[in-house]
Amino acid sequence: MIWIDYIIFGIYFILVLGIGIYFYRKNENREDYYVGGRSISSYHVGFSIVATDVGGGFSIGLGGLGFTMGLSGSWLLFTGLVGAWLVAVVMIPRIKALDQKYKFLTYPDFLKHQYNSPVAITAAVISGIGYLGFTSAQILAGAKLASGSVFADMTWMDPLKFSLYLMAGIILAYTVMGGLKAVIYTDTLQWIILLTGLLFFGLPFSYVRVGGWSVLRETLPASFFTLTNVSPVQLINWFVTIIPVWFVAMTLYQRIYACRDVKSARKAFFIAGVLEYPLMAFLGVSLGMMARVVFPNVEAEMAMPMLLRHALPVGVTGIVLAAYFSAIMSTADSCLIASSGNWVNDIIEKLMKQTYSEKVHIRLSQGVTLLIGCLALLLASAFQNVLELILHAYAFMVAGLLIPTLGAYFWKKRHPAAALVSMIGGGSLTIIVILARIDMPFGLDASVFGILLSALLFFTLSLLFTKVSAHAGSD
Repeated sequence: MIWIDYIIFGIYFILVLGIGIYFYRKNENREDYYVGGRSISSYHVGFSIVATDVGGGFSIGLGGLGFTMGLSGSWLLFTGLVGAWLVAVVMIPRIKALDQKYKFLTYPDFLKHQYNSPVAITAAVISGIGYLGFTSAQILAGAKLASGSVFADMTWMDPLKFSLYLMAGIILAYTVMGGLKAVIYTDTLQWIILLTGLLFFGLPFSYVRVGGWSVLRETLPASFFTLTNVSPVQLINWFVTIIPVWFVAMTLYQRIYACRDVKSARKAFFIAGVLEYPLMAFLGVSLGMMARVVFPNVEAEMAMPMLLRHALPVGVTGIVLAAYFSAIMSTADSCLIASSGNWVNDIIEKLMKQTYSEKVHIRLSQGVTLLIGCLALLLASAFQNVLELILHAYAFMVAGLLIPTLGAYFWKKRHPAAALVSMIGGGSLTIIVILARIDMPFGLDASVFGILLSALLFFTLSLLFTKVSAHAGSD
């Protein structure tokens, strides 16, 4: 990179920070900060959903999958298409009708309405911790990208460490200031930059750099050009770990609440699904495949940033790298604001048993957002693999929250005590297995067994408590 690339980079970051400052001046209450005033268009929300879900973690992770398995890595984002459309068809008509009546701000607000406060607080803790992990993954993804490209030649400090601090600082600055409106509108800008950068610059210049189709076919294994170079167990793990997140993700509930009505919310999720698969899925793995041709002996997730640094001409490097930083920041900011909403709205206010004034609430939210960002930076420093960190966070949230959430939508015999026990049981089993590095049967993900335990606890105890209540009522 030379001076013109850094200028492009700098202009982009100034623009993003400007959006944060603008909405800092516009936010008047907690609805503005957390759900965008419930008046954001479906296109902005749709772009924000896909920018948040794909983000930097999956962008860098997809490049790594393209590097290791070729086109079959695109199945990772097929889960996004399935998840988004399932939410649009099954969940949105139910949750949006409740939101329009009760004015929810968070995902646990819905669980409190369907169960009680202890269930909502427990869900908020699980969700808040999960989003801390997501934020860390995005900061790590940005640092890997920066250290492998922008700051690769730095000698006075470790490039990865410097990049971690830089990414965390920029993301925190505009998210703390602007809230969800800043997040959604910067997401729209960032997604446009990402698609433009990859489609019109990254992909064609990288294709020329590797020598074209004939070189790709000669260099890479034949299995890289099929969609079957992935094991059934891996597909099961992706589907079980990722698709359920669409039903329990605080970021997605906030975006449903931010839409004007059911129709605009469903439209937003249909848009997001198509943008994820096939568009972004094949862009990401294709760049990873090209990176393997040029840098076959480097770490999988570092190859793509190195390719972009060496393949692109002057000026274009700044645009494409800004595109990837856009993806990273679009997910990190959403995860930050989601985690902040969990801790402030669903935990601090509920435990303190008081409702703060709008001004105090916004300032408290900003402070908590800053604290979470600092904790995420510390966590990011302890991991090396972006995709691993994301999937661990997904597994923990899904195992604890999926079954009680589905019960809240579809099962009339649900019981608050059963929901509470199943959340703690499923989430605890999963995190213990992950931290202890216990090998699960058949190579299945820990979340599979966490979900099974959660389901067993939830349905058994719900039936038991319902039976006891009915018996007590008859007496």
